[in-house]
Amino acid sequence: MKRVSKKNQLTEGDIKRYTFNFWKIIIGIVALGFLFILSIRLGLFGKLPSFSDLENPKSNLASEVITDDHKVLGTYYVQNRSNVKYSELSPYLVKALVSTEDKRFYDHSGIDYSRTFTVIFHTLTGNKQGGSTITQQLALNLFSDGRQKNFLKRIIQKFQEWVTAVRLERNYTKDEIVTMYFNTVDFGAYNTFGIKSAARTYFNTTPDKLTADQAALLVGMLKGPGAYSPVRFPEKSKIRRNTVLNNMVAANFISAEEASNAKEKPLGLELKIANYGEGLGPYFRAVLKDQIKKEFANLKIVRADGTPYDLDRDGLKIYTTINMSMQQYAEDAQKEWMKQLQSKFSAQWKNRDPFKGDKAKLLISGMKRSDRYRILREEGLNDDEIKKAFNVKVPMNIFTWKGSKDTMMTPMDSIKYNKLMLRNAMMSMEPKTGHIKAWVGGIDFDHFKYDQVKMGTRQVGSTAKPFTYAVAIDNGYSPCYSIPNYQQTYNGWTPRGNAQGGNPITLAKALAYSQNFATAYLVHEVGAAEVAALTKRMGITSDVPNYPSISLGAYEASVFDMVGAYSAFVNQGTWIEPTAILRIEDKNGTPIYDKAPKVVKALNSESAYIIVDMLKKVVSQGTARRIQWKYNLTNPIGGKTGTTNDNSDAWFIGITPELVTGVWTGAEDRGISFDRMEYGQGAAAAMPVFAFFMQKVYKDSNLKYTKGDFEQPQGGLTRVIDCNQYWGGGGSDVEDGSTDSSSKEEPKLKDDRLGF
Repeated sequence: MKRVSKKNQLTEGDIKRYTFNFWKIIIGIVALGFLFILSIRLGLFGKLPSFSDLENPKSNLASEVITDDHKVLGTYYVQNRSNVKYSELSPYLVKALVSTEDKRFYDHSGIDYSRTFTVIFHTLTGNKQGGSTITQQLALNLFSDGRQKNFLKRIIQKFQEWVTAVRLERNYTKDEIVTMYFNTVDFGAYNTFGIKSAARTYFNTTPDKLTADQAALLVGMLKGPGAYSPVRFPEKSKIRRNTVLNNMVAANFISAEEASNAKEKPLGLELKIANYGEGLGPYFRAVLKDQIKKEFANLKIVRADGTPYDLDRDGLKIYTTINMSMQQYAEDAQKEWMKQLQSKFSAQWKNRDPFKGDKAKLLISGMKRSDRYRILREEGLNDDEIKKAFNVKVPMNIFTWKGSKDTMMTPMDSIKYNKLMLRNAMMSMEPKTGHIKAWVGGIDFDHFKYDQVKMGTRQVGSTAKPFTYAVAIDNGYSPCYSIPNYQQTYNGWTPRGNAQGGNPITLAKALAYSQNFATAYLVHEVGAAEVAALTKRMGITSDVPNYPSISLGAYEASVFDMVGAYSAFVNQGTWIEPTAILRIEDKNGTPIYDKAPKVVKALNSESAYIIVDMLKKVVSQGTARRIQWKYNLTNPIGGKTGTTNDNSDAWFIGITPELVTGVWTGAEDRGISFDRMEYGQGAAAAMPVFAFFMQKVYKDSNLKYTKGDFEQPQGGLTRVIDCNQYWGGGGSDVEDGSTDSSSKEEPKLKDDRLGF
């Protein structure tokens, strides 16, 4: 038997010393771990979210533009993300997520220790696995800029996730955590963030309607949105989807039969890729965004911490007056007519050069306004080099009424092409509320981003005439009073025109036939300054000089302003500021903006009604008659056509008791136009859009717009406006023209009992 040296024997003191040292090490490790966790919690390795941050987690949340019928018209975003509530999640989504990402989600308090130690073991043996719970992944999504690639930094970040996950579990319910998770996850392509955006992008549906197979596909993508993209890698995506379905069966969330049926289904993608110009009302949304920014800045509307709101990140709810159906009808009406009109316009220029002579300068100005010109200038090219570059064919994407088209074209040819593309804009609003119901700022936002409803102004032509007649009526003139209707010169100004309707002519007929000679005489009588003043009171914000030619529309205005002005006629002389915003709420539903529109009594109520009656005669007897016989709109409708020199601008403002709608049509440059009034006048180039729109509006019983007549002022009328009640039927029809031109009142009544 081998003897053990006393030298190698452990004494009781040695054992105590080793035991003491062992526990010192263990306690030291625990203490260091505690201090490390404490330092993490105190933010020594990077700032952690505060309690306020946990209560109000920040994310790049899209702001939503909501219509008056509670539909999302569009969004403003950096990341295409919109939040949903737990009740708006399909049960299959929750089942797919929990069974695949965190089986013990409902049992742990943010950290699954059993899974964590298992993952550490597998990682040390070379079998790397993910160990983050749903709550930890949420912490990473909400409060960090992504997963760190540096190993040591990732270790620190992992502990930060643990601390934040535990705090999240203490502040939120499991359902709230699941909802927040689905609202923050990234689905990779197409700038798709959050389950609401993903459901719309891949299946054109909402999260509550997702089926088991659809939910499994989207949850499966979370492992790697790029690697499991159903668009790029459909087979891999299908395999991953089926794996998630198996997980749901293993967790007893669905039956094996249900999973088997789901696996048999194709991917069933219905891609609806979001971009800013997609959907209805892109021009409206663009103008609205700028308007909100300006309003917030002017009124100093800021967040609680004093910083400005960010429409692309703060998830605001913008409730607007736009009606989704009416917006669709407006865009459809524009497309329906402009496709026809463009074909006529293109045929006119098919074998002709519209840019010869002085009009060649339109091409030069177009070139110098382009982004391509600016970039070439910044690269140091001179004018000759740039012109040469503009005549070299390059790949182009151009607008056509059959859809965008890829082609090879020189930049100069693309300028010619676009300048020969007719533009159109329209706006419709309720005159008694000022609520804008439809806004179409151009023919295609992707190719022509300039808004022609509010941002652009064009010469208004004869749509300006009612303002002159309104001043006359308000100063005691009768619509049945006759005035000269022949060419005269006024202080060097000799307007052009014709004498349709005879000479003399009543005010009512002069407006119905849009007579320049009679209108020029009338503005000379009532004063250009008075007409300009009324025009401004009725909401025209552009420059309206005190020149007689303003009576014929020799100034520029926007569709927005003109619709607002005509609405004052319908609203018995009261102008209400056209309104697009009802209110704005922050992401928590707290109202932060609510503004009452401006209201101005611009015109006497009876005078306004008389103008409305005269505008009705434009439709029943005058330049807009085709509304009735061609488009079968026989209910009480008024309106005014407008055509500027050389048919450069075509206008129509249509009025009904409940809607006022303005339409403008023209090319980008006034120098390019129809050479025949048959196609280029307001009644031909603009009015059909109004007619198609109103046909669709009246056909929709859900909109509840009636076909009744315009209301008279309270207390009725003090003047007789039916010219047929006078001897001779209205002055200008009297053969000898015996009406006393020194009086502006009505001629003698057929029945004295009617009175004046």
